[in-house]
Amino acid sequence: MPEIDAIDHRLLDLLQEDGRRTYSDMAGIVGLSVAAVKRRVDRLQAIGVITGFTAQIDHAKLGWGVEAFTELRYAGTTRVPDIVATASTVPEVQSIFTIAGDPDALVRVRVRDVAHLQEVIDTLRTAGTVTGTKTLLVLGAWNRGAS
Repeated sequence: MPEIDAIDHRLLDLLQEDGRRTYSDMAGIVGLSVAAVKRRVDRLQAIGVITGFTAQIDHAKLGWGVEAFTELRYAGTTRVPDIVATASTVPEVQSIFTIAGDPDALVRVRVRDVAHLQEVIDTLRTAGTVTGTKTLLVLGAWNRGAS
């Protein structure tokens, strides 16, 4: 495990708050030179702690304001790669989490409206060896590090 100190953790927090934050801004906050901050961020990328930078999107403004989680249950002989493969073919699926216990997977979907959600659930129900579903509609969300 690479050595990650308190300053590295603070830099990670700052980048999670704003992935476009400048090295100069972070340097002023953590009390290091701009070059030292750049070296630390480069090292965190090189060792795989930072895996990328992303934009946070307001999906509602794009017409995809409904988010839901669907639990998927599969036949007992279904392999994990097959679970991922069947759900990942559905364009509305944003994330797939294979989990221990019952259910077998938790799928996060984004859709336009409730009718569209029903279409997506029907698609998931007929994918692969799905034996059952349960859907939870998201009313609100909070993410650590998201502004």
